[in-house]
Amino acid sequence: MTHRSSEVLPADDPAEIGRRVLRLRGERGLTQRQLAEPAYTAAYVSTLESGKVRPSEAALRHLAERLGVSYEELATGRPARLAPELRLRLTDARRALATGAPEDAAELFRAVHEEAVTHSLAEEQADALLGLGDCLLESGELTCARDRFAAAERLLADEPLPRRVPAVRGRATAHLLSGELRYACYLLESTLDELDAAGLHDPEALLLLYTASIAPYMDMGAHARAAHAAELALALAPRVDDPALVAGMHRGVARTLIAEGRIAEADASLAKAQELYRQLHIRTELAHCHWMRGYVHAQDGDLAHAESELRTARDILASKRAALFTEQVEVELADVLRRRGKTDEAEALLRPLLTAGDEDEGGAGQAGLSTQALGAGRGAVHAGGAHRLLGLIAEERGDVERAEEHYCAALSLLERSSAVGDLADLCRLLGDLLRRTGRVEAAMDAYRTGLGHRAAPGTTTLGPAPATPPM
Repeated sequence: MTHRSSEVLPADDPAEIGRRVLRLRGERGLTQRQLAEPAYTAAYVSTLESGKVRPSEAALRHLAERLGVSYEELATGRPARLAPELRLRLTDARRALATGAPEDAAELFRAVHEEAVTHSLAEEQADALLGLGDCLLESGELTCARDRFAAAERLLADEPLPRRVPAVRGRATAHLLSGELRYACYLLESTLDELDAAGLHDPEALLLLYTASIAPYMDMGAHARAAHAAELALALAPRVDDPALVAGMHRGVARTLIAEGRIAEADASLAKAQELYRQLHIRTELAHCHWMRGYVHAQDGDLAHAESELRTARDILASKRAALFTEQVEVELADVLRRRGKTDEAEALLRPLLTAGDEDEGGAGQAGLSTQALGAGRGAVHAGGAHRLLGLIAEERGDVERAEEHYCAALSLLERSSAVGDLADLCRLLGDLLRRTGRVEAAMDAYRTGLGHRAAPGTTTLGPAPATPPM
């Protein structure tokens, strides 16, 4: 991470600098002559302290040495230890996000962001915004998350593209979870192509992008492309070190370096730790690979292996308190459980995931509703999937009215997204149900709805796949 610490910020006008010099001189008991000599005069220091002259860099460096502070601190008012200390706090926040509730981590990120803004530390601002975005993703506040990622990307506009990839990945994930599948794919694929065109084959950036692309591919029915992305992600993973262990080492070393006043070395150590803690997200993204493998096994009819892979994905995500992603995996796990004859367990997984209105009716018992329920604008595709499964369970039990309610709820959710395969399948289920109950015209309307979305221009292809990087 590069810091432009030698620049005098525009906000630091001569009056502010003069006040700092006066305060520091007074704290050290120096006269104006003692501070000025041998290079300058007492009159110059007096003029400077009154804010009537903007000091040159050479003058500031001389005065900083005499006052025993860094040039940056005298020129900007920014304490020399501030940037490394903020990075230390960012690593603490990342660790909190990795091990605890996103709301607690968000408080830590907010505090760092406010201080970074006060002292015009753009890169620390950006990293705090990335952390806030990740917290908001996990808690399901998708619009706010997208705004934080976009703000971070703007702050990093002059940085190399791999540095901006976490912000791009965050924006794409927020769009995906809001039901904007096609735009999520566009963001990820265009960034992969841009990396390839520039020869920037950074393993960590590529891993983030490929694993993030799996979910929208799956939801859009692009299963071959999703499988290819999963293969590339798994191939890249060994080239990325275990972030938790290495980051912990760098973080511990940085604490001792700061205590010894070795600021530059601590700064470098914390930069490594900060990047590695960000990569704790990779554990979440690798869970998506298990998720994809579970899906493939389910499609092939190997339900035992599908259940195992989905449970692995769910355990990884749950251990990171990634609530929204955990809920999505639980929907797909419930599908496999139902197909394996474990209907009660499937229903027990599904009911707490949905919004109020899914009153308990037999089977699963009194399952409480989730305070972070799936629905429109938050996991809409999987919310539709959960209603579809509950509809199937109700239909298997002979509760036609309840099944129809669930199918209609799923239809409302899926029509807002680009999940055309899921929508077509749902319309078939609803049409068949209506036809069996003698409502032929309504059944025809349901079938037409599914066919209409399947045939809509631009809904069945994604365009060329991004280039495969050299492995």
